[in-house]
Amino acid sequence: MIIYSGTKLDFAKDTITGVIDEKLERSILEKMGRHTGESEMRSWQNSLHRMNEILYDPEIPDNAGIAIEYNIPYTSKRVDMIISGRTEKNNSSAVVIELKQWSSIEKVSGKDGIVKTAVGGGIHEVTHPSYQAWSYVQTIEDFNAEIQDDGTVLYPCAFLHNYVVKGSDDPLFDNIYSEYLEMAPAFTKHDALKLREFIKRYIKFGDKGETIFKIDGGRLRPSKSLQDSLSSMLRGNPEFVMIDEQKVAYEAVAKAIGDVNGRKKQTIIIEGGPGTGKSVLAINLLVNSTAKELVCSYVTKNSAPRNVYAEKLKGTMKNNRIKALFKSSGSFTDTPSDIFDVLLVDEAHRLNEKSGMFSNLGENQVKEIINASKVSVFFIDEHQRVIVKDIGTKGEIRKWAKALSSEIIETDLPSQFRCNGSDGYLAWLDDILYNGGTANFDSADNPDYDFRVFDDPCELRKVIEEKNKINNKSRLVAGYCWNWISEGKNDPNVFDITIPGTDFKMSWNLGNSSTWAIDEDSVEEAGCIHTCQGLEFDYIGVIIGDDLFYKDGLVCTDRKKRAKTDQSLKGLTKKYPDTEKAEEVADEIIRNTYRTLMSRGLKGCYVYCTDKDMNMYLLNKSLSFKKQ
Repeated sequence: MIIYSGTKLDFAKDTITGVIDEKLERSILEKMGRHTGESEMRSWQNSLHRMNEILYDPEIPDNAGIAIEYNIPYTSKRVDMIISGRTEKNNSSAVVIELKQWSSIEKVSGKDGIVKTAVGGGIHEVTHPSYQAWSYVQTIEDFNAEIQDDGTVLYPCAFLHNYVVKGSDDPLFDNIYSEYLEMAPAFTKHDALKLREFIKRYIKFGDKGETIFKIDGGRLRPSKSLQDSLSSMLRGNPEFVMIDEQKVAYEAVAKAIGDVNGRKKQTIIIEGGPGTGKSVLAINLLVNSTAKELVCSYVTKNSAPRNVYAEKLKGTMKNNRIKALFKSSGSFTDTPSDIFDVLLVDEAHRLNEKSGMFSNLGENQVKEIINASKVSVFFIDEHQRVIVKDIGTKGEIRKWAKALSSEIIETDLPSQFRCNGSDGYLAWLDDILYNGGTANFDSADNPDYDFRVFDDPCELRKVIEEKNKINNKSRLVAGYCWNWISEGKNDPNVFDITIPGTDFKMSWNLGNSSTWAIDEDSVEEAGCIHTCQGLEFDYIGVIIGDDLFYKDGLVCTDRKKRAKTDQSLKGLTKKYPDTEKAEEVADEIIRNTYRTLMSRGLKGCYVYCTDKDMNMYLLNKSLSFKKQ
């Protein structure tokens, strides 16, 4: 999606007549359903007028393409400006420019591609402008088949039009950033002519925006999934280019890992919602740690991700090595202090107090993990707590880190890369499930995210099966409102899930499958929260049971509609003897469960609700963004 596009001539006219910012503001309201703040308007006025001055050169063709605010596929990130055309050899090309208002920065040593500057009302660590421009281009090239196949070349750079260089040792151009400066040059306030020459070098002839059209409307390759890329990553191959907050968080942990033997214990909390790249970050850090020959493990409470990763790694390393790298959160009950250099705890919100099959081992998994490691890293989303026993909160982690004299570092991952990068969809989903009040989401925020509400669960199943034929990356899941019939755990002909008034009947995932997420026949079985949390699919179909319903203008929950075989609410009244508190916790767990299920899809989410009013409510609220 592009907020503004035209030719150089169009851009010059709109800038000179003072309407460029107004057009951008209007387009953002139309396409994204949000108003533009004063600071963003001022930044456009400043940056774009400067760019118009630079483009005022007869050697830059009038019919060169101009795009402003291009949304990178599968992310919520936007490129500031693209100038397109053709090279002297008549090849398609585009200059991708990251525009910055910054007037000063600080060098950050010991971290790759990181600087400090004034953003968001304070001084914060962010990616170097050259790294940011380069990483954006890499991400575009990774996903766009047209760009890859026809030889179009993208040339990244950064323009800091308020920045005055402070001498030969200016931090922006420090040698520690030379790799990224070479790939994506940075131009400052007095470099306007240099930037103009850079553009002229690659834009010799105009293309009327043809290359921009390929970038924006070209055929996309499927985005990489972690389970598919794991083996390559552990062999040291870079599969995912980290951008912005991901890169900042990665470097913060990498620095702690690099100092693992020279500092006191460190506990790092990384908070991020669905699809913000927590698992990708964790695996990249596992690769980093193993490359340094450190004693490290990737840890989860939920066995599903570990089982899938182990299956994907078969044949690439010995089984005992796989088991050493991927551990259960209950593996550290008797582990002496600081035996591990690094423990990377994914889905940390799922940690329990006790461990073992009968919950009779250990004292507290958070405490045991911090105790067992010199550096412990907790990836957390408190809105994904889905079982009464789940104790993983930031407060719990801070408490035990303090008790064990471990330094605490905290950071966020605000941008997400699932749901086609649609932050709007996830905001809408939160509004729906938690009665936020607005529950509106314009389809133009990301028209490629396919959300549908079905009146017939059989039709939902049929569509998921068709999607799954493409690449075995679509699944059907359900809320835990149907008993798991013990006699049918290994029999696909025993149908646990039946829906009155319909022909729908289906088995829960079979008891002998620990890799439901990737097994070829799993599309014929319904998954639950325990088999899919921590994993992702292209398309996810969700059957919402009677535990979530719509009444008197509100989305409500009823824990009594949960199946008797459901373990997620087991022990609720014992742990919370106060009835009001017990109901509050149960309500949160039910809502969190559906939030987690409905955010597993990279490209689409299809829903059927057993409560007809809930189905109609979702349908009405989704019509504005339902993909046609």
